[in-house]
Amino acid sequence: MADRQIDKDAVIAVLDKILEAELAGVVRYTHYSFMVFGFNRIPIISWLRSQADESLLHAQEAGELITYLGGHPSLGIGKLLESHRHDVLSILKESLEHENEALSLYRQLLDLVEGHVMLEEYARKMIAEESSHAGEVEKMLRAPGELG
Repeated sequence: MADRQIDKDAVIAVLDKILEAELAGVVRYTHYSFMVFGFNRIPIISWLRSQADESLLHAQEAGELITYLGGHPSLGIGKLLESHRHDVLSILKESLEHENEALSLYRQLLDLVEGHVMLEEYARKMIAEESSHAGEVEKMLRAPGELG
């Protein structure tokens, strides 16, 4: 049984948005890592830089899928908003917003690729990863001992 036919142009368009969003994540998380000060700096910058590395990996995966489908990956980058608020709470809130935007794009992709096993599995894997990241940020935004 063959995979269901997909609208390659629509899939490539969403993958381009994912690529751009993930590249913006690389820049965003790297910038945040420069702006953290105080006694908690080391573990926070380590986490932010690991998020930047992961965003780069996600961008590379999206770009590979674009070329797999016969497309030409975008040279663009997603929106980079500078709030000039660099306290850890603001950084985490902006990070959560970024994760939720990426999650929305991966859900759009899943809707477009239903029945195409490889692309559907990719979209599901990315939804799981982005959901996990958002959950971790939500936990970091809670006060110690706060369960929900």
